[in-house]
Amino acid sequence: MAKETGSAHAADGDQSPVAEDSNAEEPTLPVASVARRLGVAPSTLRTWDRRYGLGPSGHTDGRHRRYGPADIARLELMQRALLRGASTAEAARYALEQVPRSADAQPPPETVEEPEHPEHTLAARTSLRIEVANGEVVLPESDVHVPSPRFTEAPESSRLARGLSAASLAMDVRSVTRLLTEAIATKGVLTAWDEVIEPVLAALAARWRSLRSGAEAEYLLAECVFAALARATPIHAEPRNERPVLLGCAPQERDSLPMYVLSAALAERRIFTELFGVPLPRDVLAAAVGRSLPAAVIIWAQRPSATDPNLFVRLSRGRQRCRWFACGPGWKAAELPSTVELLDNLPATVDRLEFVLLGSRTTVPAGSE
Repeated sequence: MAKETGSAHAADGDQSPVAEDSNAEEPTLPVASVARRLGVAPSTLRTWDRRYGLGPSGHTDGRHRRYGPADIARLELMQRALLRGASTAEAARYALEQVPRSADAQPPPETVEEPEHPEHTLAARTSLRIEVANGEVVLPESDVHVPSPRFTEAPESSRLARGLSAASLAMDVRSVTRLLTEAIATKGVLTAWDEVIEPVLAALAARWRSLRSGAEAEYLLAECVFAALARATPIHAEPRNERPVLLGCAPQERDSLPMYVLSAALAERRIFTELFGVPLPRDVLAAAVGRSLPAAVIIWAQRPSATDPNLFVRLSRGRQRCRWFACGPGWKAAELPSTVELLDNLPATVDRLEFVLLGSRTTVPAGSE
């Protein structure tokens, strides 16, 4: 794979920020905050400042460095160029070309070429219905209520959810498959998951816990969802990202279905992923990261008991240029390393990842690839 250089390729899809304003009242951030935002160590920012002139543009008192909006925009452009394969010096030149420093700032030092690492090539027969009351999904056979406020706002989602629940309880695989395909095709992966699939899975699980029966319906639906998401995850001949996004679960996590949702949702935006749906041992996951050289790694955890913040320390050994993300309710921000960004939910993860990698957001019509 030919190495991608700064101005020729790194700018593809980016909208160049405007040159920085000299307004002294613009909000500024300290080194630690900028480092966390970019997912790098503070020492990396200091190195980029010393070698390439990508530090704060304004004057600072003493040793306190504060980055303005233009400084941060410049660093984000550099990072996107790095994630696309440019060398550090090329990425720095590109960022400075796109967002020039103010005239009163110190001129950048002569960039220092760093040795490059070898490049790697990337590869309805039942009468049971779900009823909606006061924004909740209610199963008539039990007193279990599963919160789902979106249902009352989306009648079509409610229809699909009722049919999907009925078909699952009837063990009607063909109807389940048809309804899942219809939901994904008409609403897109994320909306279908939030408004149709996840509420029905939760309702079936709640019914099973309450009545101690019907677990087979939940398992059947889960298997059909896996298959539907796989069909909705095409391998694009020309993805927008050249290095993959690696998706995996914490080694002790058993609920990997949200990672299949994320992979399919990224595929809708033509972002290529490498998905490990089966939880891998820590050493195996580290080997996968080392060999894939991904642009970003996302580790999912549903349960707090499955999380281990030291996992990221083990995975990030080496000099991979990579962004690290923890996703799912199991993670706690206070326990994560400073280079790991916590993402709250799947829609936010898709939007954030697209911005980090490509600098732009693509609105994909429901059902399109």
